[in-house]
Amino acid sequence: AGVIYKEGFSVRGLTTAGSIWITAAIGILFGIGFYFPAILTTFLTLGILSIFRRVEAKMPTQLYAHHHISFERNHVMPEDELVTMLDRFGFTVAHMSYRLNDSGIYFEYRMVIRTTDPNAAGMYADALRAMEQVREFRISPTGD
Repeated sequence: AGVIYKEGFSVRGLTTAGSIWITAAIGILFGIGFYFPAILTTFLTLGILSIFRRVEAKMPTQLYAHHHISFERNHVMPEDELVTMLDRFGFTVAHMSYRLNDSGIYFEYRMVIRTTDPNAAGMYADALRAMEQVREFRISPTGD
């Protein structure tokens, strides 16, 4: 508890670590007899944590996913078309790489994609499933 660490594209533990530190500080204030500052700090801390929980719940969250999509070498969707399609479903590309499999039969785009719409991945997967030229695809959420 109280550890701040990076997990994928997210930083975790900031609120927990901050809460532990402020609780320790409040305990010290009570311990040395500074009751008024300790009580004031307690109420300020509770108020701030309550307000920020509500603010955080209303903020849009960016969801990231690893995305791999394969095509036959002679029927590859051009990169700009793929990016346009991703954009139609509310995704932006964070990183893009390319791969030709060992036998040279399939070409694969590998990328990290992001969106603020939690339903976008399912709708995009449905569209990919309906496309004949797509040989294989994977959309794997990162983090949570």
